[in-house]
Amino acid sequence: MIFPTHTSRHFFTQTKNNHQHEKNLITRLLFLLKQCKSTKLVQQIHSQMLIHSIEMPMPNYILSRLVDLKDFNYSTRFFPQIPINSYAFNIMIRGFATSWQKHNLALEFFAKMKSLGVKPDNFTYPFVFISCGHVSALKIGKLAHCEVSKSGLLLDFHVVHSLITMYSRCSEMGFAQKVFDEMYDRDMVSWNSIISGYSRLGLAAKAVEMFVELRKGGLEPDEMTLVTVLVACGDLGDLNLGNWIEEYVKEKGLELNSYIGSALINMYGKCGDLALARKVFDSVERKEVVTWNAMISGYAQNGQSDETISLFNAMKETGPEPNEITLIAVLSACASIGALDMGKWIDEYASMRGFQDNIYVATALIDMYSKCGNLEYASKVFENMPERNEVSWNTMISARAFHGQAEEALSLFQRMLEEGNTARPDDITFIGVLSACVHAGLVSEGRRLFNIMSSSFGLTPKVEHYSCMVDLLSRAGQVYEAWDFIQKMPQKPDEILLGALLGACQKLKNADIGERVMQLLLEMEPLNSGNYVISSKIYADMRRWDDCARMRLLMKQKGVTKTPGCSWIEMDGQLREFHAGDLLVEDSEEIHLLLDVLYGDMTVEKDEDIGNINDLSEVLN
Repeated sequence: MIFPTHTSRHFFTQTKNNHQHEKNLITRLLFLLKQCKSTKLVQQIHSQMLIHSIEMPMPNYILSRLVDLKDFNYSTRFFPQIPINSYAFNIMIRGFATSWQKHNLALEFFAKMKSLGVKPDNFTYPFVFISCGHVSALKIGKLAHCEVSKSGLLLDFHVVHSLITMYSRCSEMGFAQKVFDEMYDRDMVSWNSIISGYSRLGLAAKAVEMFVELRKGGLEPDEMTLVTVLVACGDLGDLNLGNWIEEYVKEKGLELNSYIGSALINMYGKCGDLALARKVFDSVERKEVVTWNAMISGYAQNGQSDETISLFNAMKETGPEPNEITLIAVLSACASIGALDMGKWIDEYASMRGFQDNIYVATALIDMYSKCGNLEYASKVFENMPERNEVSWNTMISARAFHGQAEEALSLFQRMLEEGNTARPDDITFIGVLSACVHAGLVSEGRRLFNIMSSSFGLTPKVEHYSCMVDLLSRAGQVYEAWDFIQKMPQKPDEILLGALLGACQKLKNADIGERVMQLLLEMEPLNSGNYVISSKIYADMRRWDDCARMRLLMKQKGVTKTPGCSWIEMDGQLREFHAGDLLVEDSEEIHLLLDVLYGDMTVEKDEDIGNINDLSEVLN
């Protein structure tokens, strides 16, 4: 028998101690790694790993922490130092897939993973499908789908859920539905994936249909389901289902938090029931910025600009800090009623908060300034934008056109074409340039632009474009050509288009075309007072008094009344609204005295330059 010598015993003891020391060191490094809040600390731990020649599993843990900290520069350099394994690839793919605008890198690592013979698994494919969906890489997604089918991973819920989402994001709901139908078992995440897919693509009716199927199957919808279906209800204007969901929330004792509360507010806002929307808003105890935005946007989208601004002021006093969504909604309200002072305040606030470079806020500012009559400020915001999209260009072009600056609008259009790397003209662009031609009477240029819509840009003219052309031809006195233009339209003319032509007939005293247009309008809009008024004016201009009286009588018989005019004035940061026919109480005497003075100043006196006023059509208005 051979007994160990003192030296050999010392060697084994030392080796054991070394192993224990390394184990303790790894434990300490792992503990420190979890606490790291910056890349610099991770680099220090990496240095210690190299100094002490520590191998696996530390490299994988370091890589994971780097990815969690979103330091992709260092993690990408560190990756080649790690032995090839699926865990490391999955970390990188997950990191890129869950980061903004790095989905292509996730797919590159996926391709590299397969080229090196590393087998993807159930932790790989969900993030691959997520990336495919974000960049519409349908071909790669379909190939990965085949691989998943062959490897039997379609039994994994995470893989299937991400596959449904990928197809829906690629607008392939047929494939998404097929994957869903072939599932041997479905949980709530499965149902939510397919319902949200339909809702996201604007297929609201199908989303509601799937929700009904879910209910028939005996499953109880969760918060995500309810929020998604509420979006669909808003798109459909389905108040009944929306009301049912609100009652369901109360019945199940679900918390009316900002998430579901905001969805209810949005739904009621889209359905036009702002009273119920406000009731929900007031019921939400902890109102986050998304809740305020939902209510403010609801008011703005329904044309209640004064309520929009009032609630925004309340938000500034008692609510959270407004964000870019808030500012866009309020700027829309300011644009509607010409609240320039409030708009300027928002401009200053956006600059202080760093929102001035936000493309959507800047575009809303352009729209607000232009509609408030300050084209100089609108142009300044436009020129200072670091980047522009189609909406930015369209807003500025339309602003120039609206203010009668046709040459500037057309010049902007040409500039847009020359800088076409970021924005390409769309149908809204052509509405803007055609409107510019209308204001300037550029008939030939209007015809050219109308023609190149389809020939050069592949755009199919819509009713709005035909309306511009009819207006352009009508203003040029070419009402017969305008009528022929309407006759050749692929779509039926709408009220706006016919109204433009009727107005031109009234101006040109053309009863022939006017009567044809009038007949169509009265069939389409029997309760629109404007059509009767303009028609009676046309007859009055032609001295056809019996027909003029007949139109007025017909208007009275149908119970049609004119909508009273409405104006707003901003004083000391407060908006005051006035309607025609209002009985003014506050400061009534002073206001009427001032009006008498203004009336006296505006009274037209008979002299050699002016002559008598004989236009009876204005009396009939």
